[in-house]
Amino acid sequence: MLAASSLLRALLWLFAFTPGALLAQTREPPPALAARAWVLIDHESGQLLAAQNPDMKVEPASLTKIMTSYLGYAALREGRLRRNQVVPVSEKAWKAIGSRMFIEPNKPVTVDELLHGIVVQSGNDASIALAEAIAGSEEAFVALMNAEAKRLGMNGTHFANATGLPDPQHYTTARDLARLTTALIRDFPEDYKTYALKDYTYNKIKQPNRNRLLWLDERIDGVKTGHTETAGFCLIASRFDGTRRLTAVVLGTASEQARAQETLALLHYGFRAFEAVKLYDKEQSLTRLKVFKGAQGTLAAGFTVPLVLSLPKGVAAQPERLKVEVLSRQPLIAPVRRGEAVARLRLSVDGEPWGEYPLVALADVPLAGFFGRAWDGFKLFFQ
Repeated sequence: MLAASSLLRALLWLFAFTPGALLAQTREPPPALAARAWVLIDHESGQLLAAQNPDMKVEPASLTKIMTSYLGYAALREGRLRRNQVVPVSEKAWKAIGSRMFIEPNKPVTVDELLHGIVVQSGNDASIALAEAIAGSEEAFVALMNAEAKRLGMNGTHFANATGLPDPQHYTTARDLARLTTALIRDFPEDYKTYALKDYTYNKIKQPNRNRLLWLDERIDGVKTGHTETAGFCLIASRFDGTRRLTAVVLGTASEQARAQETLALLHYGFRAFEAVKLYDKEQSLTRLKVFKGAQGTLAAGFTVPLVLSLPKGVAAQPERLKVEVLSRQPLIAPVRRGEAVARLRLSVDGEPWGEYPLVALADVPLAGFFGRAWDGFKLFFQ
């Protein structure tokens, strides 16, 4: 059931969509990237701003280590590991092929050192050692990885190892990697700072971070590179300008230089073509919805936090390009608790869907007395 009229009256700067007004509007298209798949997302709102093949199953290569480090940070937070805890180095970890931080069986290495080796040096040896420290074996750790992927909603992902080495059962999507990166930055903001380090030294071996963008744009503070012959050159990069954070996932480019150039072009496009717009304030009543069998006959619906979205440049100054609809849950029957989703806000820009966002009850509505419930039950019967 649509309940948009009261919302539109309350927001004077939002006008009805008029097709004729859009003829003069232009929106900058995303760049044509030489990559197998890519996405650009707004970190705070989770908006997908641009994409190509976002749900194509691809090999993640060392981008896998974002999940490996995520589970390492979770183990620290939950007290299952300590940063200064010394981890034994198994023969399997010591002899790991591919990129390494050069841990040795008879040389002490701590959890914190392993995490730096995973994040900055992309060490396969470090990834296996940390997996064994957390779960007892890499195989048991992989089960944790897949359980966490499911919890995060990474529905197109399956892990087969902690390193990203090629395996037919080891795959993901650009959309899922964006979701994982968002979770990393949101859940472990202090640990995420490790991803901005330009180099790390262990065992007297100094290795640079493979993410070239850390040197090319000071506002880029991560995230991770990946490469195998079958995956191509991959990069996830996140840029924070002090107000807004955008994250780009670019997969399957032809070279190290190409992945840096294409990812940088995508991020700069995002900041150039979109602007952050606060649509609604915290606790702002956007509409009042009819409630049956409640002590009050209506309730206010809105957001418990401000709604700030990335919108195409110019929309804030040309509000006729934005259409707003409220789709309410009907019939809405008490009791209703504050924070309960009771409607959806549907946005479109220039006639194209832009997203849907849950509206929640801004106050409790307890049950009415016996006669009030009976009367509303009578009305519902005839409706």
